[in-house]
Amino acid sequence: MALKEIITIPDPVLRENCSPIEDITPELKMLMQDMLETMYDAPGVGLAAPQINIPIRLIVMDAAQKEDDEKEPIIMINPKILSSSDDLSVYEEGCLSIPEYFAEVERPAIVKVGYRDEEGKEQERECEGLLGTVVQHEIDHLDGVLFIDYLSKLRRDRVIKKFAKAKKSIAI
Repeated sequence: MALKEIITIPDPVLRENCSPIEDITPELKMLMQDMLETMYDAPGVGLAAPQINIPIRLIVMDAAQKEDDEKEPIIMINPKILSSSDDLSVYEEGCLSIPEYFAEVERPAIVKVGYRDEEGKEQERECEGLLGTVVQHEIDHLDGVLFIDYLSKLRRDRVIKKFAKAKKSIAI
């Protein structure tokens, strides 16, 4: 297993609509494990393939938040929100691709997600609470949407400008 580099805004890959995964290959299974290792190392509760510069529909998550550090990883291939509740919830979100920036985002409180698991079997899962927020956040990544897109245009533009400026100063 290997840690992958997490790209940050304004990298254009983060705005791409990702390609569906057709086959579960040994390389894909290795990528899943690399993504989990990268997510845990970051540390984060979710990671989407485009965040490591691979524009495919793959996400990994672990929102269990166990006190004993027991891991409960979830891998979703080609995830799709099948339904969402009318009830909304607000969580303070952050993103590994937008380091050290957090904002409250309102999303549906409960979502039902269809996906293929790491063995390729079709699954459905109802997600609520932190997991509900994380799965929506990560699926957004697969469609080129970032959590800052839920903020006002002014706040979003400030964040993007800050990261673009920081990237330019590193390049010099």
